[in-house]
Amino acid sequence: MLERLAAQHEVAYLLTRPDRPSGRGRQVSPPPAKETAERLGIAVRQPERLDEGFDPDVETIVAVAYGLLVPATVLERSHWLNVHPSLLPRWRGAAPVERALMAGDEETGVSIIELVEELDAGPIAARSVFPVSIDDDAGDVFARAADLTPALIDEALASREPAPQAEDGVMYAEKIGPADRELDWSRPPVELHNRIRALSPHIGARGEVEGRPMIVWRSRLADGKLELLEVQPEGRRRMSYDEFLRGLR
Repeated sequence: MLERLAAQHEVAYLLTRPDRPSGRGRQVSPPPAKETAERLGIAVRQPERLDEGFDPDVETIVAVAYGLLVPATVLERSHWLNVHPSLLPRWRGAAPVERALMAGDEETGVSIIELVEELDAGPIAARSVFPVSIDDDAGDVFARAADLTPALIDEALASREPAPQAEDGVMYAEKIGPADRELDWSRPPVELHNRIRALSPHIGARGEVEGRPMIVWRSRLADGKLELLEVQPEGRRRMSYDEFLRGLR
């Protein structure tokens, strides 16, 4: 998304969070956006405190998955736009794509809002809707949202009267926790399929398969039944479900 924005706008700098330890080895790693910015020759700022890191003379700041609330004192100093991958006010919060898929939503979209103190509650400056098929996973939805975002930001920048969000229909997309990953095979097949695709390809749903702990990455519904397509046995690589079954034999 940063590449698309940089191709159409002058990007003064990338404002992102500091490098943090990540992965099993807990090695200090930069945020992916930082690597992209450096490749594009865009300056990078990584303040510990947000109010120390930006230039108030910058006309507009676009926030994408920043992960922290922006203090009111900072909001007052610039025009802030936020890219949110849902049809606000539905799915405010940390995991809008995942929660929409878990709920079986048949459409979603991207909302560009002006930031306010309340979480994801600002007026909508631009919005686009797209359908979600029963086999779309979170990766598909994120990719579609990213494709739409640059044009929507242009529309938002030109918007003089953002529309207040509706007061009804507010739903919150809580952060994905360990319990959200667990597959209960007694649940209906469509619910299991929605959970699997909501957590693919970036988190992974977990359950016991053929007596073994497993991450399930892909599935499908066939004649009302759940079919597993791609799995990852504990401590091993991803593989097709057929390959896993051949290994058992």
